[in-house]
Amino acid sequence: MQQFLEDLQLQVRSYYDLLVATLPKVVLAVIILLIAIFAARRFSNFSRTQLNERMEDPLLAQFFSRIVRWVVLLTGGLIILKVLALQDAAASLLAGAGITAFIIGFAFKDIGENFLAGILMAFKRPFRIGDTVETGNITGTIRGLSLRDTHIKTFDGKDVYVPNGQILKNPIINYTIDGFIRMDFDIGLDYGSDLDKATKTIYKTLETVHGILREEKAPNVTISSLGASTINMTVYFWIDTFDKSVSGLAVKTNAIREVVQALSKSDIYLPSDIMELKIYNDKPIPTVMVRNEE
Repeated sequence: MQQFLEDLQLQVRSYYDLLVATLPKVVLAVIILLIAIFAARRFSNFSRTQLNERMEDPLLAQFFSRIVRWVVLLTGGLIILKVLALQDAAASLLAGAGITAFIIGFAFKDIGENFLAGILMAFKRPFRIGDTVETGNITGTIRGLSLRDTHIKTFDGKDVYVPNGQILKNPIINYTIDGFIRMDFDIGLDYGSDLDKATKTIYKTLETVHGILREEKAPNVTISSLGASTINMTVYFWIDTFDKSVSGLAVKTNAIREVVQALSKSDIYLPSDIMELKIYNDKPIPTVMVRNEE
């Protein structure tokens, strides 16, 4: 029993000595971790500010600032391993983890793919922050780019984070990269309408609608098709997407309303669908006369 107590005492003392020897290193490692987190945040913000002043592309500046943050954190992690004298253990662990690395790499291949795609898109990509794009079945405004995904804000208020690999593989439609976007709407005229008069009325009306371009991209009115009861015309116009005071939906709504009112004032009718009835026998169709008495 006495021997057991002596062994236990020696064991406790050895643990105590190890704790006393290790505790300063642990405290120092925690301090280094806090400094690394603080420094990563400060360096990231500083680099973003400096790059925004020197680069025209805020998305690229944001991307580089995030790389700076991760480099600082990685450096801090390596220093912590050295302070704790774990660099040899970490090296041995990495050297003997070939199969594990293969399995993990296969399991997280999509993450690696998105990471590499994010790096490629940071230097060469078909959009900027604020551009309206369509990829797959997602349409919205670009809000940000990270190493893993691209942030798109849809027009109905949803925040969609699309993996960079998916964006790199699929076609992208950018509606605003050159500052112009074309919109259109159809309108049906009566077959007895004066088409020249209607066209001139539409052109004149579009000149009064705020937001429709006139010099850079002039509106255009065409006869698109002949319907069962109407001559269908398509009205095309352009808006400036760099003008933040102009909303495409609002401009289109105003254009349709003003054109309909102008055609009505010019005695140009917009008929509803006409139904034609054919009688194949001599039996008359029963009719009822309704008188509207006020």
